[in-house]
Amino acid sequence: MKILVLNAGSSTQKSCLYNLSDNILPDSAQEGIWEANIDWTVATGQGILTVKSNKNKQKITLNSDDRRQGIAKMLDTLISGETKVIETLVEIKIVGHRVVHGGTNYTKSTLITPEVKAEITRLIPLAPNHNPAHIEDIEAIEQLLGNIPQVAVFDTAFHTSMPLETVAYPIPYEWLDKGIRRYGFHGISHQYCAHRAAKLLKKTLSSLKLITCHLGNGCSLTAIKDGISIDTTMGFTPLEGLMMGTRSGSIDPTILIYLMREYNLTAEELNNLLNKESGFKGVSGISADLRAILQGINDGNYRAKLAFDMYIHRLRSHIGAMLASLGGLDALIFTAGVGENAPIVREKACSAFEFLGLKLDKQKNESSPVDVDISTPESSIKILVIHTEEDWAIAQDCWHLLTTGLTQR
Repeated sequence: MKILVLNAGSSTQKSCLYNLSDNILPDSAQEGIWEANIDWTVATGQGILTVKSNKNKQKITLNSDDRRQGIAKMLDTLISGETKVIETLVEIKIVGHRVVHGGTNYTKSTLITPEVKAEITRLIPLAPNHNPAHIEDIEAIEQLLGNIPQVAVFDTAFHTSMPLETVAYPIPYEWLDKGIRRYGFHGISHQYCAHRAAKLLKKTLSSLKLITCHLGNGCSLTAIKDGISIDTTMGFTPLEGLMMGTRSGSIDPTILIYLMREYNLTAEELNNLLNKESGFKGVSGISADLRAILQGINDGNYRAKLAFDMYIHRLRSHIGAMLASLGGLDALIFTAGVGENAPIVREKACSAFEFLGLKLDKQKNESSPVDVDISTPESSIKILVIHTEEDWAIAQDCWHLLTTGLTQR
């Protein structure tokens, strides 16, 4: 069974093709037989398509920033050239899409219908950098592959279980009825890591209290109890919560009112300031990339050190908040680009909670671990580093929908 997964960013496109048995779904994550990425940030009006399969790799310059043309060229590499892995696109049986915002209507992966497309479109104001790209992807597949079943796997779905006291903002209640509420994001990653943690710990997910730390360019934490999300750091948009690569995270909202009144900043300028020019990039003046920040610290750059110290302070503070929501903790989980690859972040974050009996094994932490426990034997709380597998999680949901016949409705 060939399953195509599309993961669209505002200016990127990641894709993966899986070849799975029709009868048995593997218990552990599988590698795709083909992977492709398009980056439209390298030059105006151009993109770079990178494709890997059969131990071959090729780069193709796309002379257009048109997403649908890019996807067409990307799919062509599945059936031609050195990266060919199938004879015809008809071999693909189902397509899964990571969709950032699904609002409150979708609590699980859903077959895409005109109504689902309309809802993704309606939510564009809440995810203006991503939902338009998802619609373009869906429509590109409709044009290229006809009536093939397509599935939306929502980043918000995992968080629809959060209780009302977590969801609602302390503003006039009528705004809750208008959709002003906390949605949460990175749900696919948080849910996958929770299930993977249960397997690694050889315990039932429903018996565990977990904090998952998805730390990349975008960052969020989730408190998971009885297998469901009960609290998370991102809210109405992905801007709330932790300090990130270019996002500020939570700040005093009066700052925005002040900037509007005293400096005449527009809504668009404020949006750009908070989402594109803040976080590591804004504080350090160097980069949004943690590796550049750490190099800046080594070079004696004060602002780089300040940015890192702020990041750790806020990470610790939000871990504490998730602890309070859970009322205990069985495992602290680190995942995504920074969470998986930055030992110093894990060490600094964990050191604040040694008073709870959480003890990090520094040698294990420095050894670039993947899907392992890096706590000491005497630690009362497990510390796990898990490689997040969002594409695999999407492929799993597609497999279940296809094999249970739900795609035929």
